[in-house]
Amino acid sequence: MKDTDTRTRTRPRPAASERENESETETTDERDVLDCPECGGKIVADSGHGETVCSDCGLVVAENEIDRGPEWRAFDSREKSQKSRVGAPTTKMMHDKGLSTNIDWRDKDAYGRSLGSRQRAKMQRLRKWNERFRTRDSKDRNLKQALGEIDRMASALGLPETVRETASVIYRRALDENLLPGRSIEGVSTSAVYAAARQAGVPRSLDEITDVSRVEKSEIARTYRYVVRELGLEIQPADPESYVPRFASALDVSDEAEGRARQLLRNAKEQGVHSGKSPVGLAAAAVYAAALLTNEKTTQAAVSEVADISEVTIRNRYHELLEAEQDLQLA
Repeated sequence: MKDTDTRTRTRPRPAASERENESETETTDERDVLDCPECGGKIVADSGHGETVCSDCGLVVAENEIDRGPEWRAFDSREKSQKSRVGAPTTKMMHDKGLSTNIDWRDKDAYGRSLGSRQRAKMQRLRKWNERFRTRDSKDRNLKQALGEIDRMASALGLPETVRETASVIYRRALDENLLPGRSIEGVSTSAVYAAARQAGVPRSLDEITDVSRVEKSEIARTYRYVVRELGLEIQPADPESYVPRFASALDVSDEAEGRARQLLRNAKEQGVHSGKSPVGLAAAAVYAAALLTNEKTTQAAVSEVADISEVTIRNRYHELLEAEQDLQLA
């Protein structure tokens, strides 16, 4: 009986030329994925149909692709925000940019039922520690106080959210560049609101800013000049026309009177009457003059109360605006 030898069969190692051919084949396959196999054109993804097609010849290279987007549809921004599950966006208006967790002050569970005494005590301790963790150092505490002041003043002045965001960025820059030593948090935050409102084209007068601030008018003006100079903010002089819509709305005058007031201010600019004059006074006088020219009832006292400026200033600017228009017509 003969013994059968058991031999192990191994695959021979490919020669160098074969390995080069394999690497060339793999490179060709990768290039084929990026280029159209038919014409060599550019491959693009058509997410609407779930296909990968050639942008030149229209060949469908792949189909039935997986849609990795949301499973819901939204037809407007409100519906999209309601269905989205990613949380609120980050914002500069909060010292932690809105990334922390807020514990509700109401002692109720997810079903609206009141918590027991032990659970209420536990939630109170969690709120306390959560507040401590959110403001871990002096910079966070500074930002929290300042941004709260900015939000309060912007709300009282009726400023949009974009102005609040800009004011928060200005204050953060002032804090990072160490401009606060020797100045109050309220003064710098008020200056940030004043500068942001002027940058956004919705200016408020210094008197209006002072009414909602916790510091004096002189400190606001001094701190504002310092912050603008040190941060290099580009702020154009306030345009009197930007005050007209607010004054016209408060006095309940017509669109015709508002347009007439704008025209009076444009004429004054052409004659150079606006130079060195308060933009608030010019805007108030223009609204008053336009109301009289369009036969609408209003008084200097009413305009003075809305614009927070004296009746004497309104009368002086009123005569100057009418004289500038007459000179322009005669010329």
